[in-house]
Amino acid sequence: MTEFRYRALDDTGNKLAGSIDADSGRDARALLRRRGLYPLEIEEAAARGRAVDAVLSGGLRSSELCLLTRQWATLLISGLTMEQSLNTMIEQAERDLVRTVLAGLRREILAGASLRAALDRFPTDFPAIYRASVAAGEKSGELSKVMLQLADYLEQRSALRQKTIQALVYPILVASVAMIVVIGLMTYVVPSVVSVFQQGKQALPWLTRALIAISAFIRDWGWLVGLGAIAAGLGLRAALRDETFRMNWDKRLLRMPVLGTYLRNLDATRFASTLSILASSGVPLLEALDACSRVVVRRPLVEAIGHATVHVREGMPLSRALMRTRQFPPILVHMIASGEATGRLGALLERAAQLQQADVENRTAMFTALIEPVMLLAMGGLVLLIVLAVMQPIIELNVLIH
Repeated sequence: MTEFRYRALDDTGNKLAGSIDADSGRDARALLRRRGLYPLEIEEAAARGRAVDAVLSGGLRSSELCLLTRQWATLLISGLTMEQSLNTMIEQAERDLVRTVLAGLRREILAGASLRAALDRFPTDFPAIYRASVAAGEKSGELSKVMLQLADYLEQRSALRQKTIQALVYPILVASVAMIVVIGLMTYVVPSVVSVFQQGKQALPWLTRALIAISAFIRDWGWLVGLGAIAAGLGLRAALRDETFRMNWDKRLLRMPVLGTYLRNLDATRFASTLSILASSGVPLLEALDACSRVVVRRPLVEAIGHATVHVREGMPLSRALMRTRQFPPILVHMIASGEATGRLGALLERAAQLQQADVENRTAMFTALIEPVMLLAMGGLVLLIVLAVMQPIIELNVLIH
């Protein structure tokens, strides 16, 4: 039988989309009519689906993966089979790309592959932690429970990312507006006003002369500075692909007083959350540590996880192995030690992840609360200097006249 993708109308006039197996397009239309649907479009999905499998990369958005996982877990808990749950999600999917991915999974499962093997066909859409957890769920027979835990994990990670982005949007916006205002003043307003003083024989104050020089430099060479900044950004991006440079760069970032602690705790949150879901799902510790190393961003912490993995393989407890690296927050190491001692590693890792996430959120809020007035004061100071530089010659001229 061949898989066909369809678009159809139901009795109420709502549009539906999904896939159906039939021997031909005519048979597919007949099957849809028997279900009370009125087909609008029928398309063979096999050839197109296999082509997409080969080229698809990073198609699923984070929000889509969260929603799919939550729906999947709910459907499996309700007693639906894997094929039935995939059919339901295909019909409910809004984007063609999502339907294509789900149809690809369904095709692999109907061909006899396990869900883990089917997910492996889409490695950029389903991350390593996702596939490892699903494999453990299939092996233990608790797939629906594992999918529910995955849904919670993905939603928490997405919420943390959104809070961090939202906290940084306003400072970035204020900084951009301030830069545009200052450049506008220096390139258009200041030259027009100061040209009046330059035509006279009055000796200008040093602040005014400095302002004139800076304004001339921005007008004459500002474009070159802008190009240089862009080139520096692109050069830094290219240099960060080199592992040695990236390691040294991350070490410098982690040594910074405020930013370093924030970045370290952010990675510790990723590590604890990932290890928690994998440990709770029954994934072997060494395999879980390997997956954790892929979600951590800063290279010194990735290296520390690698060293800890070697020690754990040799029989050392995870808490002691992590303590040796001196890269992770002490509270996380102590929670892991308690989990190992009590046999509740997954539960205490989840608690540690919650504590680390709360700490990151508090630091983000504090950083935002501090940076906003600092940026406003800096912008006000720049504008005050420009006003003083323009007003000083006028004040001195009035003094001379009187």
